[in-house]
Amino acid sequence: MSANYDVVIVGGGIAGLSLASALAGQCSVALVEAEQELAYHTSARSARQLIPSYGPPVVQELTLRTLGLIGARDAELPERVLSPRSFMLIGDEDLVRQEASGHMHRISHEEALELCPVLVPGSFAAAGLDTGSFACNAPVLLEDHRQRAVAGGVDIITGARVHSAQRLGTGWDIGAGQEAFQAAVLVNAAGAWADELAVISGVEKLGLQPYRRTAAIVAVDHPLPEGCPMVAAADESFYFRAEGGDVLISPSESVPSGPEDAQPHPGDIEALVARLNTVTTLGISSVRKAWTGLRTEAADGVPVVGFDAEAPGFFWLAGQGGYGFQTSSGIAELAAGLILAGQGSGQVAGRNPASGAGALPGTGEGSPASRTVDALAATRWSIRR
Repeated sequence: MSANYDVVIVGGGIAGLSLASALAGQCSVALVEAEQELAYHTSARSARQLIPSYGPPVVQELTLRTLGLIGARDAELPERVLSPRSFMLIGDEDLVRQEASGHMHRISHEEALELCPVLVPGSFAAAGLDTGSFACNAPVLLEDHRQRAVAGGVDIITGARVHSAQRLGTGWDIGAGQEAFQAAVLVNAAGAWADELAVISGVEKLGLQPYRRTAAIVAVDHPLPEGCPMVAAADESFYFRAEGGDVLISPSESVPSGPEDAQPHPGDIEALVARLNTVTTLGISSVRKAWTGLRTEAADGVPVVGFDAEAPGFFWLAGQGGYGFQTSSGIAELAAGLILAGQGSGQVAGRNPASGAGALPGTGEGSPASRTVDALAATRWSIRR
């Protein structure tokens, strides 16, 4: 016997959870996750930094909206999600000039060394600083989304990998693990497995590509001072930031991968440690732990958000790349509005699109949400249209 829902979300990472919490209480929703626990893959392996100057313009706009939404929610939480932590870019003059966006301002070599005194003076020529950047307590944010989803009636099913999905009549029949579901809308928030889910569903895949990104927590002889920014190389060869008395480091690699439970490649972290011990005075002495996540992107680097024009009721929520946490709340707000309005899928059960049910809050002309609508509309809003 199939369980009936308005919306079935496939994927329990930050994308799926944030949408589940945005839809909670407004329609019937099930969230289905293949792993035994939520946020097992990429979402558990985040750099935990929200950077308004990072990514293409549409991502930067979504980041500002996400920061606003999380900031408003923070006042209600016992433990805050956001805490100020600047982001500093270093490198040669040309690269810093190219990479520094409107949310970042140039600073002098001396100012950069004052902010991060562990940098070797001759290791960089120019620097930019984004003071609107925030550290993100990812576990708190994920748990808040989960709790809000459950409180709003969302059913969360883990350990249920989707093995079948087909369009029948006006909805979808979905098989996941030992469970069966029927839904008006099937949301593809499967991360690195998004194209695989499309194939299972009989939908043309979009050519989404997962890329490896490794990180490690290391012990150091000289800890970063309090208030030190997160520091990244403009040539994308490394970044580092404080992690308590230790330091989180990453080689910032972007190596194509298949969808998998990614693990560090031998030698990647060792090579980065050697590099950082020459461009900083951190004195990295040992590696406490290391991991690798997958960042899945479309060819144009723009998040894939919208109904597939050739597959009614199939909604893409994928391709957020390395921007998942920093765009998640803004994208979930927009995606929930589209789904509740029934655009591209007829309508969600019990909702009349003409009535305005599920309209986005605060989307009047010039509002933050309207700017993100305009930004996405100019790139990719309805898939393949």
